[in-house]
Amino acid sequence: MTSLLHLLHLCDPSLPIGGFSHSAGLETYVLQGIVTNKIKTKEFVTEQLSRNIHFTDAALVSLVFQAAFKDDFKTILALDTLCNAVKLPSETRIASNKLGTRLLKIFEKEEGFLLPNEYYQMIKTGKAFGHYCIVFGLLAHAMNVTKGESLAAFYYNVATGFITNAVKLIPLGQQDGQEILLSLFPLINELVKNNLNAGIEMVGYCCTGFDIKCMQHEQVYSRLYMS
Repeated sequence: MTSLLHLLHLCDPSLPIGGFSHSAGLETYVLQGIVTNKIKTKEFVTEQLSRNIHFTDAALVSLVFQAAFKDDFKTILALDTLCNAVKLPSETRIASNKLGTRLLKIFEKEEGFLLPNEYYQMIKTGKAFGHYCIVFGLLAHAMNVTKGESLAAFYYNVATGFITNAVKLIPLGQQDGQEILLSLFPLINELVKNNLNAGIEMVGYCCTGFDIKCMQHEQVYSRLYMS
C-alpha cells in the first residue's frame, strides 16, 4: 500500500514543481489555429504520447529504471546526457531541468532514496542536468513499484498535463477533457508494453514538427506558458 501511495504522490499533477507553466509547444499550436477543438486536442495528445514521449522521455524512464535496478550510476548519468541531447528546443530542455530538480527537492529527505539523492548531489555540483524523466525513473525505482506501474503513471501524468493545458488554452469544457483522458487509456497501456523492454536505440526518434513548434514558442510575443 505504501508503494502505491508513493506512486500516486509522484504522478500527482498538482505537485508544486511548475508543470502547469509548460505546454510543450501546445500554445503555439493553439495560437496558429491548428489545435482548436476536442477532436484536434485528442489528436495532439495522441501524437505527443505515441510519436514523441514514447521514443524520448518514457523510453528514458524505462532505461533509468533498469539502470537503477542494477545500481549502475554511470549509465544513469549517460542517459541524463543523452536526454539533454535529444531535447533540441531550449525551452523544452530548460523546463525538463526545472521540473526534475524541483521534483527531487520534494523527496530529498526520504530515507532509503540513495540513488535519487546521489543524483541530486551531482546536479548541485553541475555534473548532471536533472531532467524530469530521469528523476521520475529513479524515484519510481526507489519507491519499490514495478516498471510497468511506473511507466503507466508517467504517461498518465504527461497526458493529464497536456489535457489540462488544452482545456485552459482553447478553451474546452472539463467534461471534454475527461472524455479525452479516458479514451487514451488503451493507447497508454499499449505504449507501456512497448516501453517495458526499451533499448538505447529507441531513444531520439525525430519529432521535427513538435520541436519546431516549441522553438516558435520562444518568439511568441504574448503567451501564457513558459514553454
